[in-house]
Amino acid sequence: MFNDKDILITGGTGSFGRVLAQFLLDGYKPNRIVIYSRDELKQIEMAESFTTSQRSQLRFFIGDVRDSRRLRRAMNEIDYVIHAAALKHVPVAEYNPMECIKTNVLGASNIIEEAIDAGVKSVIALSTDKATHPVNLYGASKLASDKLFVAANNVVGKQATRFAVVRYGNVIGSRGSVVPLFKKLLSEGSTSLPLTDPRMTRFWITLEQGANFVLKCLERMYGGETFIPKIPSMKMVDMINAMAPNSEPKIIGRRPGEKLHEVMCPADVCHRVLEYPDYYVIKPSISYTDVHNDFTVSAIGEKGKSVAEGFEYNSATNTEWLSKADFLKLVETL
Repeated sequence: MFNDKDILITGGTGSFGRVLAQFLLDGYKPNRIVIYSRDELKQIEMAESFTTSQRSQLRFFIGDVRDSRRLRRAMNEIDYVIHAAALKHVPVAEYNPMECIKTNVLGASNIIEEAIDAGVKSVIALSTDKATHPVNLYGASKLASDKLFVAANNVVGKQATRFAVVRYGNVIGSRGSVVPLFKKLLSEGSTSLPLTDPRMTRFWITLEQGANFVLKCLERMYGGETFIPKIPSMKMVDMINAMAPNSEPKIIGRRPGEKLHEVMCPADVCHRVLEYPDYYVIKPSISYTDVHNDFTVSAIGEKGKSVAEGFEYNSATNTEWLSKADFLKLVETL
């Protein structure tokens, strides 16, 4: 699907963007991968991490998703857009609300407008579990972004551009996640790791799993879907006990805008949720005029079924859990 294609990754110098670019270069023969981000140093460092032959397929664009004119230039002759750029640090968003909105909401609108004008085939936007029943601005801004991308399928008319969303949980090893922080604290001799609440649970996914899922969803999407992978949960206290087994965690209380548990498929929309073997789809709340509206079979032939009334995909009631041993194996690969 991605051979001889041109692909744009916004926020491409982030942890996810780097892994995704590597996957595309290792598994396919793309014509061009455009890395779109604001930080020139990260772009230089990312370029140096690839081989000379791989760099010939990479293009680095300095730009901000707030800048529609720069996005227009970056999307020239692009086939697929993977939108990963976001202001995502919860406390930072709480203290800088308008900056969060400019990037996560207005930036999403710019992506949509320029993708339609450029005739992009498919756009997939990365979301977060925090967009479900949001209690912080980051989550609220991503919910608004999700709604924009889903509704965008209703304004394309007969044009081929389609939009979908991928929503998943915390990424093990990504910049800003607690795992690198805990490793740093332990390496500095800390004898106690911080814990906001001993009851807290989170969904967890690796960068590699996330990248694979996004690429697969580009193949299976019609447009309008919110794709959610089936991934394990883990109690934060168990994570700390695995990383520092001989210490007691230091209870520091929840940060501004922090939830006790995360939800990716809320019970309120269970009538729109389809279950597939290894993922869920939340169907759009609106019907499209010129876009495929039957999501029970994916574009690559996978068959889904409706979930039971009252179903909720919650990190606290998840049926799949990450053991301490499996978690430590993942940490060792970072």
